[in-house]
Amino acid sequence: MILLFVVGGLIAGTIIPVQTSINSKLGLKVGSPFLASLISFFIGTLTLLILTLSIDHRLTFAEAAFNVNPWWVWVGGGVLGVCYLTSNILLLPRLGAALTVVTTLCGQMIMAICIDQFGWFGVPVHEFNMTRLIGVACMLVGVVLMKRF
Repeated sequence: MILLFVVGGLIAGTIIPVQTSINSKLGLKVGSPFLASLISFFIGTLTLLILTLSIDHRLTFAEAAFNVNPWWVWVGGGVLGVCYLTSNILLLPRLGAALTVVTTLCGQMIMAICIDQFGWFGVPVHEFNMTRLIGVACMLVGVVLMKRF
């Protein structure tokens, strides 16, 4: 069963360089990485609206949703998503698709290890170990090799 999830993660990961390449081209066409991000998130919002209506058959949620604590749970997809998407649009023309993806992936991995180690945001703790250190070191070496050659 875990293999199925790993394969699913790999397939989902293939979307990122495609999205980054498309949005970078859009940014060039519309003349602004911010406008390209706005268009991308707008289309994404429309897509989610259609999916929500088609699958959940509703647009309402419990009033208690407005009392969500901590406050930062509202930041996840919005502000952070804009930072990630717009950064990718800005990086791709300068670094290329592969280096853009691998550098942002390294950043994701380093932050994910910190989140796991300290249990930030209420996630279960998964302690840092030698295997994780070797994995991140290999990724960072990969970034250096890709940039150098």
